[in-house]
Amino acid sequence: MASVSRYHPVLVAMHWLLALLITAALALGALVMARTPNTDPMKIEALRAHMGGGILIVSLMLLRFAIRTFSRRPAAADAGSAKLNSLAAISHLAFYVLVLGMGLSGVFMALQAGLFDVVFGGRGQLPADLWVFPVRAVHYAFSRLLMALIVLHVTGALYHTLVLRDGLLTRMWFGRRSIAESSGQAADKQAAGT
Repeated sequence: MASVSRYHPVLVAMHWLLALLITAALALGALVMARTPNTDPMKIEALRAHMGGGILIVSLMLLRFAIRTFSRRPAAADAGSAKLNSLAAISHLAFYVLVLGMGLSGVFMALQAGLFDVVFGGRGQLPADLWVFPVRAVHYAFSRLLMALIVLHVTGALYHTLVLRDGLLTRMWFGRRSIAESSGQAADKQAAGT
């Protein structure tokens, strides 16, 4: 089967857009919303951006998963160690799990706290403390796990770039997607005279 040298351009664009959006949502949650009292009118604005961004992130992540499932992609990267290769595979799957878990826990908390009415409908007021809802702790845990996973992901990219120098990052950038045939396909074409 033929393999390609780069990911589909739509996947590349979504990768970098999601990296930006996820980082922004995590920063907004941890650095702004966590420090803003629920009585401050700016909290609703911050929640509106955070919730809207979260819904967009989950939607894009699901779309990305569908495109990734049905498009050709490069062969799995080799870090030179079976353990590191396994860690890479698990961490990529964990991104989907953690992002979707964050989104679902956020929606569940918003429903429990009536945040959709307050934030998007302008009706009612924020609860004094969102930590009274047990799912708030789940949302927090997902956020910290996702932060750790991002650090691991960046560390892996730097390892491939600076230590292995294998050009791995070019796979997640725009450019011609050259196609390499397997040795069996090449032999079949040669035998057929094409």
